[in-house]
Amino acid sequence: MPETITQLGEGFPRRAFTADEVLRMQEVGILDDDERFELIEGEIVLMQAKNYPHERVKLALVRAFSRALPDRLQLGVETSLYLSGVTILEPDLSIFPMMDTTKVRGPDILLAVEVADATFARDKGVKAALYAKYGVRELWVIDAAKLETHVHRDPIDGRWSAVELLRAGDVLTHESAPGFAVKLGEI
Repeated sequence: MPETITQLGEGFPRRAFTADEVLRMQEVGILDDDERFELIEGEIVLMQAKNYPHERVKLALVRAFSRALPDRLQLGVETSLYLSGVTILEPDLSIFPMMDTTKVRGPDILLAVEVADATFARDKGVKAALYAKYGVRELWVIDAAKLETHVHRDPIDGRWSAVELLRAGDVLTHESAPGFAVKLGEI
């Protein structure tokens, strides 16, 4: 099977795209700049609209991280991350060193945060596996309805070596942001 074919979906062969091809499609207007999608292993996957619980959690985290991050780090909000030539993910939040965002790669990302509602299964499954595969150091998948956080740490050989469930009353902290401490159950 040629490299330009993918079967990520339900197993039917599809033409795979590269990140460069997707960017070119945006440049020439085939894909509109306001279209929300991710490129997952060569497949363009549309993103769903966000609801109130999702936005409430995301905004609370933005406020808390913005206050706590040192100047050498930046907080990406829905920043496109080019993890490979065929994978562009757009986590709700990401923390990485001050650098050109087009040059950020998996190991540069100290934390990626996916706030999930209807997309929980995909975020905790396919996307969590991709973040590990590309060496993102830590991933939080937050269930916006239950306010529970699945903390994935220390990717080794493309798999998370540690996954922990934090409940709504547990305190979320991250070593990159001294002073950051949030209980999702209190937002």
